[in-house]
Amino acid sequence: MGKTYERIDGRLRTFIEAQPVFFTATAPLSADGTVNLSPKGLTGSFAVLDELTVAYLDFAGSTAETIAHLRENGRITLMWCAFQGPPTVVRVHGRGEPVFRDDPRFSELLARFPGIDPTAHGLRAIVVVSADLIRDSCGYAVPFMAYEADRDLHGKRFAREDDASLDAYFTKKDHIAASLDGLPGLPLPLPPSPSPAPRRPASSEAAVPDVP
Repeated sequence: MGKTYERIDGRLRTFIEAQPVFFTATAPLSADGTVNLSPKGLTGSFAVLDELTVAYLDFAGSTAETIAHLRENGRITLMWCAFQGPPTVVRVHGRGEPVFRDDPRFSELLARFPGIDPTAHGLRAIVVVSADLIRDSCGYAVPFMAYEADRDLHGKRFAREDDASLDAYFTKKDHIAASLDGLPGLPLPLPPSPSPAPRRPASSEAAVPDVP
């Protein structure tokens, strides 16, 4: 039986942070719009900011569907599956916002991801999600699969880009500045990437920049 949680802590947080991959689902308001479902990986690119707020780094890619949907309506669901250990599926339903490079909150949020070098991956935004509903369910039909390692292809592809060439890459793609359905996507031209704010002491770790 599924269980509803009031917050992301304890064993639930431990489970989420241990998974090497998660999925994000978004959709436009239009009834005939394109529903989007994306896999997310790369160790260190996800963080629990507090008991009701999570965030992940949005890296370079050939589309920007999640960003476009969040800019229009903010709805998002994140899902984690246990591919090893007890069968568990966790979903966080909530409201998301893409925080872009020129946002005053960007550098402080970026400091919450000390385990990854975002410069190698063409970081374009940080997606912050405020949880409205947190639930788990059984994962009896989810197969056992072993995690071996992160792929290094994304870093190899985008590490050679600077801000100017990355902007040119995004500009020439059909579905970066606008979604498949024509919604506003990644704002271009791409602002320069700011330096992360200094890492805060552990005692202040729970503080999170305000996100509407």
